[in-house]
Amino acid sequence: MLAMQAEAAPARAGHTPTESLDQLLADIRARHAEFTTLRHVPRDIIDRLKQQGVYRAATPVCFGGSGMSPSDFLALVERISQADGSVGWVASFGSASVYLAALPKATQAQMYRDSPDLVFAGGLFPIQPATPVDGGYMVNGTWKFASGCKGADLLGVGIGTGTPGQPGGKPRTAVLPPNQVDIIDNWDVMGLCGTGSHDLKVTSQFVSEDWTFIRGGESNIDEPLYRYPTIAYAAQVLAVVNLGIARAAIEEITNMAGGRVAITGAPKLADRSYVRIEVAKAEARLRAARGFFYDITGEVYASILAGNAVTPEQVAALRLAAVDAARAGDWVVQQMYGLAGTTAIYNSHPLQRYLRDAAVVRQHAFLGEGIYDGAGAVALGVPPMPGFL
Repeated sequence: MLAMQAEAAPARAGHTPTESLDQLLADIRARHAEFTTLRHVPRDIIDRLKQQGVYRAATPVCFGGSGMSPSDFLALVERISQADGSVGWVASFGSASVYLAALPKATQAQMYRDSPDLVFAGGLFPIQPATPVDGGYMVNGTWKFASGCKGADLLGVGIGTGTPGQPGGKPRTAVLPPNQVDIIDNWDVMGLCGTGSHDLKVTSQFVSEDWTFIRGGESNIDEPLYRYPTIAYAAQVLAVVNLGIARAAIEEITNMAGGRVAITGAPKLADRSYVRIEVAKAEARLRAARGFFYDITGEVYASILAGNAVTPEQVAALRLAAVDAARAGDWVVQQMYGLAGTTAIYNSHPLQRYLRDAAVVRQHAFLGEGIYDGAGAVALGVPPMPGFL
């Protein structure tokens, strides 16, 4: 059974990579243990991802972005995730400029002044109160889950901007340079160890009003990508990591299947009917989830290109496809791990890593059980939970 892989997006004029995507992915596969030990993706990999266009994919075309469609970007992240889930997760934040587009256009011009290849990371929760001052906010607090923060060019933190005891409207994100933020090195987890999702701490830093935005707020860029639903896209770029990990797990079992007879004398994997059956079931489940995922992505984007407004039903379908992809990928990896038997219990075995990484993807709040409730509510014509749309 053949894996479905996306080709690398063509390089933008004047931006030729120094290596092929295949070469980069081969090095990523060879260095996964390094990423786990470091507990972050090192800067040289981030720089090479920039060369592949990952971090200009969502930069506005007017500021040098590549104009990559959501489907093409998701397929690129999927392919990177097939090599390493942590690197795919960090690469997924190449989509961040979609919600950074809610910054004032003058701020964006300054942000992209030196390069369109901008790496943004953020610890948005828990929302911390910020003190309104003349021209902006005084920001203090600690935030969790800042994936990719050690390789970021800019960092964001979630702030509430109302006066104490008074409603402050929707939470905002304050954008700061890395030298104004302390990284608390505390990412010690079972899977996606290389994402470097450490805590961020900010102490008495002034952030101008022009460097804050509402995540999911109205875009100040008039290009099709910025009409695509931002929160749904944020869920999709994470969910697609599990499609890549699941493909890697099936390939691992395929590679093992023709190997030696087991030490117990049992026949090799390919000669066992139950293994063949379960691999076929996994292939069907993965392709079904992947088909739904990319079909609805392409459908919504084509509708946007045709000039149509995005509907609640389309947002719900995108979010449903994301949670289904994350869970399908996790299920496939579990099945492949089970087929490998005792061989896979060693920490050095790839399926051990795939099992842990896929489980962590599924745990993300954007991909939880409540998403089914939101999608079902829209389908049945009742209000979904706040924030779903």
